[in-house]
Formats: sequence, structure tokens, C-alpha cells
Amino acid sequence: MRNPAAKTFLYLAVVLGAIVMIFPFVWTVVTSISPGASLTTTPKLIPDNPSLAPYLQLFERVPFAQVILNSVIVAVISTVFQLVTSAMAAYAFARLPFRGRGAIFLLYLATMMIPFQVLIVPLFVEMKSLGLINTYAGAILPTIASAFGVFLLRQAMSTVPYELDQAATLDGAGHFRVFFQIMLPLVRPALATLAVFGFLNTWNSFLWPLIILRDPLMQTLPVALSSLQGQYSTQWDVLMAGSVISILPMFALYVFAQKYIVQGVAGTGLK
Repeated sequence: MRNPAAKTFLYLAVVLGAIVMIFPFVWTVVTSISPGASLTTTPKLIPDNPSLAPYLQLFERVPFAQVILNSVIVAVISTVFQLVTSAMAAYAFARLPFRGRGAIFLLYLATMMIPFQVLIVPLFVEMKSLGLINTYAGAILPTIASAFGVFLLRQAMSTVPYELDQAATLDGAGHFRVFFQIMLPLVRPALATLAVFGFLNTWNSFLWPLIILRDPLMQTLPVALSSLQGQYSTQWDVLMAGSVISILPMFALYVFAQKYIVQGVAGTGLK
């Protein structure tokens, strides 16, 4: 961009957008260290009497350490299974010729248009028949497959030259060896992207854990945070303290995998 005025305007627009995006997070942090804070007053960026008391109250009111552990277990296991199932299905759609491959792939993608709320009742009945109510398995099983993940990885694998497969086949490699030693290393950015998206979706999931996990000691973070909001009054400082704790793992994960996300999205042609 050669026009200095246009370049300056672009920078100002980016800075303004960044401020608008980061303000809610800054306000959440400030509220979490302001005992007795209320949402009815004008937001302050500098607390009057900063204190960590809301964080101490949070762990006193809710078994938050156990809640965090529950969320980590559910999110990590679900993400790992999503990576495994999506990678194997994507390889089949991208590399294995079989009749009806395109139609089956389109049908599978069409499942993304079905709202999850429509599936809650049959899923609950299924989990109940399997005896998985109020268990980690019941919370994880419906999330181990991802149509978006299959689409993302299939697009990434389609960009890998077929000559690599043919060369490996001539050397005596089968599909498993091609999949693990050639395909997976070449689509690592897409795998990292799917890992971040899958982790964030499961970490922020509210409706299904609310229904399937009855015991307070089995609750995940979003469900536990909702219990902090009362019908007539809410301690917003404590609620914001819980929100900050729930945001930090997602923020750290995104910062760690930011480079791979950019590569994965750009490499698969997603916008």
C-alpha cells in the first residue's frame, strides 16, 4: 500500500478494532478483582480496591478445582477422539476410491445443518439405555465425531500430491503406513486447527453437560458458572472471576497454536 494516508487509516482501523475486541476481556478481569462490583454502574478500567477475594469466594462456593478437572478431562478426550475419527474418515474420502464417495461425503456434511437441540432427546435416551448418565463417557461420546473436522482434513489431504502415495506404494507401503508416515505429517497445520476448534467447542459446551451430568462434582465449567447466577441477585465479581479462569486455557491454547491455525485455514482454502 503506497498511499501513506490510506496506510495510516488502515492502522488506526486495526487498532480501534483491537481495542473494541479486547475491552470486554479487560473489563471482565477488572470486575473479577473488584469485590462487590455491579453491572449497574459504569465500567471501570482501574479498580478502586483491587483484591483477589472474589477468586477465594469462588473456590469456597463451588468445588472449582474438581470442575476444572472435569472440563479438562472431557475436552481433552473429546478432542483426541475427534482428531482420530476425523483424520481416518478424511483419508478415506480423499484417497480411497469407492462407489458413492462423493454422495456419502455430501450427506455427511449435511449433518452440520441439523441443530444439536434436535438430537438431545434421542441422545439422552441412548445414553440412558447404555447406563452412561452422569459419567464422563456420556458427556464425551456424542462429541467424538465431527463433520467439520472431516471436511477440514479432507480438504487438507486433497492438496497432498498423489505422487507421494504412489511412490510409497511402490516401496511396499500400505494404506496405514501412507496414512501415518506421509499424510498426517503433511497436514499437521490442519490437525492443529481442528484440535483448537474441537477443544474450544467442547470446553464451552453448556447444554449437553447440563443435561447429562447431574452430580455437582461432575459438572463442567460453563454449567458451574451458570449456577453462580442467582434468580434475584448475583455476585458479579465472583462470576467474572470464574469467567477469567475459564478463558485462560483457551487463550493459552490459541496463542500456542496460532501459527498452525493460520497455516491450516489458508492451506485448506477456508474463509
